[in-house]
Parts: sequence; structure tokens; C-alpha cells
Amino acid sequence: MALRYLGGSYKVGQAAVKGSKAAAVPAGKYIADVATNYQPQFGNLGASAALSPNVFILICMLSTAYMAHFNAPKFFIELKDNTIKRYNTVVGTSFGISIFLFALIGALGFLTFGSASSGLILNNYAATDGLMSLSRFAVTISIIFSFPLVFVGARDGWLDLLKVPMEKRTDSVLTKTTVAILSGITLIATQLKELAFIMSFAGATLGNALIYVYPALMFRAAVKKMGDKASKGLKREVPFAMFSALLGVGMGAIGTKMAFGLL
Repeated sequence: MALRYLGGSYKVGQAAVKGSKAAAVPAGKYIADVATNYQPQFGNLGASAALSPNVFILICMLSTAYMAHFNAPKFFIELKDNTIKRYNTVVGTSFGISIFLFALIGALGFLTFGSASSGLILNNYAATDGLMSLSRFAVTISIIFSFPLVFVGARDGWLDLLKVPMEKRTDSVLTKTTVAILSGITLIATQLKELAFIMSFAGATLGNALIYVYPALMFRAAVKKMGDKASKGLKREVPFAMFSALLGVGMGAIGTKMAFGLL
């Protein structure tokens, strides 16, 4: 993406304006092979565009970063010499690298295509672009091998909701559950084409719930259970926690409305 942006391979050509000192801008190498709706589009609002309600779509997408936290205990248990200090190092390093990569990719995608950026940015690149075709292949491999990590948590969550005891979770039950959930996911995937909607809707609902709502409710319940043993400081934190939950509900509601606008 950096090579294509810096090399100008997807620039829209502009003819020289008569009487202007501005020179003509040649079209990028691959721009002719890009569908019209995916070609670069830039406005003139500048930073003020961040004040648009559409920013909630981005916020909700970012919320999905915290939706795999159900794997945290498993990673802690499997970590060699699993002390809290070593675990914090693992979490801090992995999140730092992830944040850097996602910010870089997001910036390069927007700088190249502007408001025409697709929810799956690879859609914007020409099919004739060999380097980006290689990127598509790499993303495919990444999804194939990372999907099971998320899916196992989803499957176990459904079994927990259905109150299936551990001793009854035989290979047969797990296989049938896997087939059923995968069939449902595949059916939905054949109908939903806009990845931006999926990401923003999931972030607005599940993401906001995991970040703002559930922790606040759990904290309030824990303080209530402590009774008189709870310190004054903990009791004073409860209203702030509940405010955080209400904030999450509000952002989730706005984000959900904006997400449906993408369809």
C-alpha cells in the first residue's frame, strides 16, 4: 500500500488548467482498471470532516479491537512462566504492534482513495495489480488461520448460553455445533457484501457492550456483593461506572443507526 501511494499508481489524472501555473497530473498506472465507485475521491472539508456524525462509524469499528478478549485467560494460562509482568509485556507489545499496523494501513488507504475507500480496502485496488493480488492472497491465509481462534470462543459462548455442561460437550456435540454455527455465518455472509457495515454494527453493539456496559455492570454487582466491606472509594466509583455504561449505550445507538446507513 505504501509503494502504491508513494508511487502514485492510483492517482486520478488532471489536465493542465489554461492560464494556471499548475502542471498536468498524469493518471496512475492502474487507475483505468479501477471501478468508478472505487476511484479516489477527495473533498475540501479538511479536519472539520471529523466532526460529522459519520465519525461514530469509525469509533464503532475501533471498538471491535476488544471483542476477542475472551481469549485472554487462555493466552495467560498457555504463556510460559506466566507472571503478570510477563503477561503485561505480551499484551502491551502485541497491542502496540497491532495499533501501529492498523493506523498505518488505515492512513495509507485513505490517503490513496479518500472517501471512496471500501470497507475492505483491497477492493479499491485493480485486479491487474500483481502486488495487491499477492496482498489479497496473504489476507486470505491470515483469515483462514486466525478465524478458528475467534470461532472457538463464539462456539463455547453459545454452549454456555445454552447451559450445556462440560461433561456433555463431546466431540459429536462440538462437531454439530460447529457445523450449525458455520452454516449460519456462511448464509449471512452470502447476503451481506458491505464489510464496513459488519464492522461498525458489530462494534456498535457487541464492542460497546464489552467495553463500556458489561464491565460497569460487573463492577457494580461486585461492589454490591461486598456490602459493608466495600471501601468508600469503590462505592464512589459506581456512579462513574454507570455513567460509562450509559455513554456506551448512547454511542452504540448512534453507531448502529449510522451503520445501517451504509446499506
